[in-house]
Amino acid sequence: MSTLTITIVQTQLSWENKTENLLLFSEKIRGISTKTEIVILPEMFSTGFSMNPEGLAETMNGPTMDWMRTLAEEKKIILTGSIIIKEDEGTGYRYFNRLIWMLPNGQYGYYDKRHLFAYAGENEKYSAGNKRFIASVKGWKINLLVCYDLRFPAWSRQSPSQSQEVGNDPEYDLLIYVANWPDRRSHAWKTLLQARAIENQCYVAGVNRIGIDGNNIAYSGNSMIIDPLGEVVYCGANEEDIFTFILQKEKLQEARAKFPFLKDADRFFIEP
Repeated sequence: MSTLTITIVQTQLSWENKTENLLLFSEKIRGISTKTEIVILPEMFSTGFSMNPEGLAETMNGPTMDWMRTLAEEKKIILTGSIIIKEDEGTGYRYFNRLIWMLPNGQYGYYDKRHLFAYAGENEKYSAGNKRFIASVKGWKINLLVCYDLRFPAWSRQSPSQSQEVGNDPEYDLLIYVANWPDRRSHAWKTLLQARAIENQCYVAGVNRIGIDGNNIAYSGNSMIIDPLGEVVYCGANEEDIFTFILQKEKLQEARAKFPFLKDADRFFIEP
């Protein structure tokens, strides 16, 4: 049966210091000796969760994209995480919290965070996305989301039109959340990650940062990998860690066959 090897990188971030953060991640990624296929970095991994896009945003041809392309090719991996991107609208820039999915051959896909964290003013600085991005690797389908999206289960819900049809596979097999999720709400982070795995009968990987940011907000990490039955197979708290895990398609299919709950799901439609 097919396997998929993922590596999560949980670390501190230097506040709004792209040079230092990219050097940090270069060292960590180049130091991964275990064979892996996907390396997952936190939300806004080059800056921290900043509300200063005017001073930090780059274009899709900028240096951080070049850095991701170089590392993905060098290590023969898929590299993913979100960064601050700007797009020229002719009358000014729009800014996005954009998750990049960089392939080893330099091609890429991306997902713009849909649910902007109004509690911190993210909705005042950034534009929301309106499309999901589901990648495909070795027969695995991967749904890529960002931080606050975790609180909105309809956005990650397996497509009813597909999961209800007899003989059809669910829409995706792995759900990835990249985040800067504060320690004071870590209970919600851990609980919701498990809930997303249980309700969607998929693997879930949540990658968070540690340390204290420029707003004096503390992060405890608690990056997690959860199996399709909601069991936690990894949780790293309050320390830097690089963890590699092999996902098993056989285990995924066994869980779905034994508990065919998705076929009973409600049908619904999400407006863009």
